[in-house]
Amino acid sequence: MSTKVSSPRPGKPQPGDTSKESGSAAVSAKPVTWRTPVLLMVFGLAALVFFGLMAPNQTASFGISTGEDFFQLPAVAVDAFAGGIVLSVLLLGLAAYAVYLKTKDRPAPGWLTVTFIVLFVAAFLIWVVGGARTPSISLAGLIAGSVTLAVPLVFGSLSGVLCERVGVVNIAIEGQLLGGAFTAAIVASMTQNPFIGLAAAAVAGAVVSMVLALFSIKYLVNQIIVGVVLNVLVSGVTGFLFSTVMQANKAQFNSPPGLDVIEIPVLSSIPIIGPILFRQSLVGYLMYIAVLVVWVGLFKTRWGLRVRAVGEHPQAADTLGINVNATRFWNVTLGGAVAGIGGSFFTLVAIDSFTKEISGGRGFIALAALIFGRWNPIGAFFAALLFGFADNLQSIVTIIGTPVPSQFMAMLPYLVTVLAVAGLVGKSRGPAASGIPYVKG
Repeated sequence: MSTKVSSPRPGKPQPGDTSKESGSAAVSAKPVTWRTPVLLMVFGLAALVFFGLMAPNQTASFGISTGEDFFQLPAVAVDAFAGGIVLSVLLLGLAAYAVYLKTKDRPAPGWLTVTFIVLFVAAFLIWVVGGARTPSISLAGLIAGSVTLAVPLVFGSLSGVLCERVGVVNIAIEGQLLGGAFTAAIVASMTQNPFIGLAAAAVAGAVVSMVLALFSIKYLVNQIIVGVVLNVLVSGVTGFLFSTVMQANKAQFNSPPGLDVIEIPVLSSIPIIGPILFRQSLVGYLMYIAVLVVWVGLFKTRWGLRVRAVGEHPQAADTLGINVNATRFWNVTLGGAVAGIGGSFFTLVAIDSFTKEISGGRGFIALAALIFGRWNPIGAFFAALLFGFADNLQSIVTIIGTPVPSQFMAMLPYLVTVLAVAGLVGKSRGPAASGIPYVKG
């Protein structure tokens, strides 16, 4: 009677054989660096010195309700020195915990970094407001204004998400925003209909994106170069038409009717969240819808699975029957339309006319929000809110007479952008095939 001995199948770990498992774990485990703990410790010490030890001896007042709120809440008063010391100690505690985790080869969890940022911003607010000539601001107004300023950034970052998730780097967000703003202004002025101007802005953004897609996908031109050239081209064309057409007849070509603010009764009067969620223009409400639709589309639908497959591994997607270049082309076009809607905010909501370079470099800040948000629509949304908060804060603290130099406050939004791109919240990795052209065969 013979005994049949079966040999182990290759690639399948056998009981008691832990060498392969431990080897793969060692390869796949990411090394924990000192970057995050060191950065948190540096910012914690800076907060202790500036926001704590050097805090002004005044009381900072933060209004929560406005006169239109349904529920009136009292203002919150905080002693600047005591509040700065307490928050600085908490920041140092979080930094110390991050250092402790590093000694155990464990990365700092996401909640730790988010909590650190929130506490740091709170300490900064108390320090700035406490040292102002008028040490009082409306917290509800600050947040509502931040959301308003973040609207074009959110649309721009969503455009970047749609493009980069499919493997195309969209440097042309600035041009798409600017083109949308110009087209919305001139079309709405000629038709005296802001809704037609809004639709025309989406078309303008899509056209800019189609040029980007054509050269980068069909003719394999470097995507970064095409994006930069498009930004310069749109800036030059809109500037020329503004000088020669709009200024020559402002009443006909540069007097667009604006989109009215739509208030939802009762809900819009809820303190803090009411003005944010229920007191917006049409573009503002479209922003919330766009974030939700893009997130659901990318991560909960078959279309999104195909898009992410094209962005991560186009060769594998091609073998499954997905037309890689067609998917890229239409996704980039859709991203341009989204950015164009964001550009219409400048001329149909924020300002009642078009001016040269009205986008003011916000397309590049939107690109930073995309990276900060880790190529996720929800993450990009909150990153854009952070940049909008920094932009609005520098305007408000200048009005209340802060001792902080105005030059520093003016550079605050861009300082936040630099910190985000530098990887303050950890290393961000985009789609594997982003920026790489695909040639079939």
